[in-house]
Amino acid sequence: MSKHIVARIIGTLVAIAIVVWLFFFNHIPMLEALLHNNFWWRVGVYGMLALLAAIIALLITPYISVIPYHWLRDQIRGAAASDLVAAVIGLFVGLILSVLLGIPLSYLPDSLGRILPFVGAVLFGYLGVTVVVLRKNDLAHFFQTSIFRRNRDRDREEERDKDRHKERDKDRSSLPPVTQILLDTSAIIDGRIADISQTGFISASLIVPRFVLNELQHIADSPDAMRRNRGRRGLDMLNRLQKDTSVPVEITDTDVEGVAEVDSKLVKMARTLHCPIITNDFNLNRVAELQGVKVLNINELANAVKPVLLPGEDIEIKIMQDGKELGQGVGYLDDGTMIVVEGGRQYMNTTIEVTVTRVLQTVAGRMIFAHPKQKGGSSPAPQSPFRQRQS
Repeated sequence: MSKHIVARIIGTLVAIAIVVWLFFFNHIPMLEALLHNNFWWRVGVYGMLALLAAIIALLITPYISVIPYHWLRDQIRGAAASDLVAAVIGLFVGLILSVLLGIPLSYLPDSLGRILPFVGAVLFGYLGVTVVVLRKNDLAHFFQTSIFRRNRDRDREEERDKDRHKERDKDRSSLPPVTQILLDTSAIIDGRIADISQTGFISASLIVPRFVLNELQHIADSPDAMRRNRGRRGLDMLNRLQKDTSVPVEITDTDVEGVAEVDSKLVKMARTLHCPIITNDFNLNRVAELQGVKVLNINELANAVKPVLLPGEDIEIKIMQDGKELGQGVGYLDDGTMIVVEGGRQYMNTTIEVTVTRVLQTVAGRMIFAHPKQKGGSSPAPQSPFRQRQS
């Protein structure tokens, strides 16, 4: 038995079943009004309807079931996989759009609110499948171009980063090792460079330009006693550097033409020799860094190597002067760090053992707060404010 015959039989039975269902359960209002509820007339009319529906179903059932099925199957077999994928994607997009459009359409009155959302789903589903299948090549090219462009830009950026790192590493490797360090006038007068040189932390030669030496002599010949003492101290320290340290000290006659200031000459000379500058001058430090010259600041080194004191540690300190608050005493460590001792005024000009309570790091430097250590529960009683005023 062929598929067409089976489809015709099934269609005929379904049509007859629908008419019987209408006869018993869901009467047709217009037809019932004409028959005036006459049972035999109803049986005859519904029988004629059943016969007519069976004939129509027998004729058209293959055309609405088997034939469309075979056509759709042949189309799917002959279609490329890319077309099927595009059709599914287009159908999905079209149904989403129909849902979005169906929400306002469902609020239309009466039957329009029920029919139009269905029509919209069919229409947008068909348009989605058609558009995506017909323009699949253009859409694929668009997405591939976007993805490839993004990947290409990322690859180019990575290559640029690698080239920058290579150039930076090449520049660093091409820099000669530091064999010379220029000395500034302020570092020579300060004198701590001599002690640092004796420790062995400086392995390069210390270069003192002739214009720096001339500035030292000019300061030493100053009529101002303070400046004169500073200049002589600088000359003494330079002499000590040449004699006592293991670091070679060279005085060079190289001058920088067209520049009058000593600081500018030092910076330009450092750039020419590719060497750092040792200084204590804050302004020279800033100017040199702005021009790409490395600066070794002795003050920064001193701050970096200061001993670290933690709350609870005990140290010995000599109370040198009064503090700002009543009863406070102030002492200093060897590196100049100020220690404020609560209740330390009574120990004026006396070396006592104190316990650190807190440490503050400020812009001006480090400040330590402490209190006298209690030994065996006995300590000198602090003087009353009345006795202090009398004394």
